[in-house]
Amino acid sequence: MSAKDKKKGYTKEEELLLQDFSCNVSTKSSALFYGNAFIVSLNAVWLFWRIHQMDLSQSWFVFALITALTTWLIAYAYKRVKYVLKFKIVSKRGEAIAKEVMKQVADDKKMAKKERDERVLWKQNEVADFEATTFSIFYNNALFLAMVVILSFYILSSFNPAVNYVLSVSIAGGLCALASRSTK
Repeated sequence: MSAKDKKKGYTKEEELLLQDFSCNVSTKSSALFYGNAFIVSLNAVWLFWRIHQMDLSQSWFVFALITALTTWLIAYAYKRVKYVLKFKIVSKRGEAIAKEVMKQVADDKKMAKKERDERVLWKQNEVADFEATTFSIFYNNALFLAMVVILSFYILSSFNPAVNYVLSVSIAGGLCALASRSTK
């Protein structure tokens, strides 16, 4: 335990619990988020390359720059939505998860109440983390792609394809990030 932790007075168990319910995501989740965000951002490149007939060799710098920007914006949106959803899932599904865990450990009479409670909290966190991650990815991907299509084909269709790409993909990524801030 570091000197900073001793001042706060947190035990190892409390640190793990705080880490489980913090806004920060694990390295594994972060890699998953950035990987998915990159793939979704590349879908927009495909849309403009194949449907809007933009030349890849002439527009590669614009594609790379905007793809990097939208990858970051969408990954940010994933993290924010996951954080908010995790608490909602625990509050709605926590009782059912607790009952399930108690049924599993009911046979073990030697287990202390504290250990049972820790298992319940761990299982609730695990279920909430998984469900929040998958729904966050689905929700933000659908929102981003729908906005790109609406913006590029309907609202900005009269613009030059390069300008259309920059505006529609940047705006869609920004709106995803903005919508994630207001998710409650």
